[in-house]
Amino acid sequence: MDNSVLNEAKKQYACDMHTTEHILNQTMVRMFGCSRSVNAHIERKKSKCDYLLAESPTDAQVEEITRRVNEVIEQNLPVYEQLMSREEAASIVDLSKLPEDASETLRVIRVGDYDACACIGQHVDNTSEIGVFRIISHDFENGRWRMRFKLDERN
Repeated sequence: MDNSVLNEAKKQYACDMHTTEHILNQTMVRMFGCSRSVNAHIERKKSKCDYLLAESPTDAQVEEITRRVNEVIEQNLPVYEQLMSREEAASIVDLSKLPEDASETLRVIRVGDYDACACIGQHVDNTSEIGVFRIISHDFENGRWRMRFKLDERN
């Protein structure tokens, strides 16, 4: 496939937003000890993720999430896939959301050394292709923190 066609397909799929979801999930795991998002809706204009938390993050914590995600993006990390056995993958990623009928060989996406996740989606090749992460709104209800985010152009 022609690179320009591939690049356009990646833009349509919102690879940058999807890769950012991986970074955001790992940031939430590290900051709050929670699981990865329990529900996500990734789109070109804005995306949302839901996390199960005991309480809503404070304004300072929301700022820290934003800072950390952007710090990872700015490291220009390679994003790549590794094919591995289910057993090998289980030693490095959470497979609890994996369907029972998934194959024995899994595709694990890595964002540098920051994140690893079994995933079938499309991703950027390097975090340098991602804009600036910004949380545009969030709310907390019954143990679910829903946050919405956008990616702004880099200056």
